[in-house]
Amino acid sequence: MIKNILVIISVFHFSLSSQTIDYSDLKNWAAHSLKKDFSDSISAPFNEMKIDGRVDVFFLYPTIYVNSYNFTKWNTEVDNEKINNEVDNRPILLQSTAFNIAGPVYSPRYRQAHLDIYSVEDKNLKDSVLNFAYEDIRNAFQYYLEHWNNGRPIIIAAHSQGSTMAGKLLKEFFEGKPLNDKLVVAYVVGSAIPDDYFTQLKVCTDSTQTNCFVGWRTFQNGYLTEKIKNEKFKSVVVNPLTWKTEDNNFGSYELNKGSILFDFNKIFENLTDAKISGNVLWINRPRVWWSWFYPTKDFHQGDINLFYQNIRENVLTRIKSYFKE
Repeated sequence: MIKNILVIISVFHFSLSSQTIDYSDLKNWAAHSLKKDFSDSISAPFNEMKIDGRVDVFFLYPTIYVNSYNFTKWNTEVDNEKINNEVDNRPILLQSTAFNIAGPVYSPRYRQAHLDIYSVEDKNLKDSVLNFAYEDIRNAFQYYLEHWNNGRPIIIAAHSQGSTMAGKLLKEFFEGKPLNDKLVVAYVVGSAIPDDYFTQLKVCTDSTQTNCFVGWRTFQNGYLTEKIKNEKFKSVVVNPLTWKTEDNNFGSYELNKGSILFDFNKIFENLTDAKISGNVLWINRPRVWWSWFYPTKDFHQGDINLFYQNIRENVLTRIKSYFKE
């Protein structure tokens, strides 16, 4: 019922909110090289790791607009203070910092879609709502390229809805385009990526490959959602402990260099293992005593954080490989 009402509301919302966001204004960036923000943070255990600094990171954060907010329109406003505060304190601090060892992080605020759009059956509505959000990403990236990139190599990093946006961005700006030569790697995490989604952009098949992309979705060993069970396509899955793509590829607990969960300055070593199984990445229950009281089998929120240090080290590996090439 609420979704039917929102279809009507959203038409009105689009007419009110169709103006282009001014991305020359730093307030419309959650992270930017020209201001101090949470993406500059370095977890205490990593203070001695040297920032490479030669590569820009364009980070697209996950869905924050969920049912705990006043759900009256499909796309949130860019100046929603509550959502922006949550973006800054969660994905910018806890996720984007896994990539800041490369160099400055740029993360545009965008009028993201409500989480429920992913369960809507009306394809036209779903496409309209997600494309509306993508236009902000597109405009922000175009402005970044024209004013701040200065020809530097780029890492695209994204999670969840951010990865939906990243897929569109990679298709429009990178795949088969000269800019692909500037792509060190794309981390497109927490979203299904059909193996035929890209026609030219390749999946990374080892830890050193560049001009390619990786992705995975994390669940407890043996668990699949009904939606995933019904997927009619093969999804790209790369194991972030081994950076391999083969089905059943396994990475042991000992390969997990460090996870960051809720406390930004606390590292959990050897917290999980990881194994590719079909369209997903399976992990056994994390090695902390309270994990037995953690009810979920869907570790979507930990897609990046469970493998934080492995990602961080892999960023450096691929940068070195990129410049060597």
